[in-house]
Amino acid sequence: MQPPRAAEGKKRKMSSSTAEVRTDTRTGNGWTAAVVTVSDSCARGERHDLSGPAVAQVLENLRFEVTAREVVPDDSNQIQKLLTRLAGDVRFVVTTGGTGIAPRDVTPEATQAVCDRLLDGIAERMRSEGSRKTPYAALSRGVCGVRGTSIILNVPGSPKGAVESLEAVVELIPHALNLLQGHTEHS
Repeated sequence: MQPPRAAEGKKRKMSSSTAEVRTDTRTGNGWTAAVVTVSDSCARGERHDLSGPAVAQVLENLRFEVTAREVVPDDSNQIQKLLTRLAGDVRFVVTTGGTGIAPRDVTPEATQAVCDRLLDGIAERMRSEGSRKTPYAALSRGVCGVRGTSIILNVPGSPKGAVESLEAVVELIPHALNLLQGHTEHS
């Protein structure tokens, strides 16, 4: 399921087994998103960010309005402050990087610290789909959670892993965002 185009109006009737999809009431232009690259080397300017633009492109192709792209070092406090700010501005925040087991990989912990609830099934689905392509998917510790009416999703730092992980779950996001807005009726 894809987010609606602004021209489609406030809601679009879906099949009887699928809830209606609504536009984002904060902007009126569809679903808003932000992409955060978590990387010490990118934050210092030593490496070019490839994952952030790849994730943003997938979101834009699915008609999300990417209103922010940020780079932050692998520092829990900085990640938490940025996620808190962005979750107040957009409906869907995707982080890329910092989900592994290296000592400075702290994105999941920072995300958990700012979320009201976790959506364990989303992270489980990413790892399950990823393990079909590589056994290393089991080493990803990315989480997905809710802050207010926004969703924060962690994907791996490699461009391929980030895109594949996002694509494994993005179809669930519009329905989850509708539920968070209180649209719980079923057809």
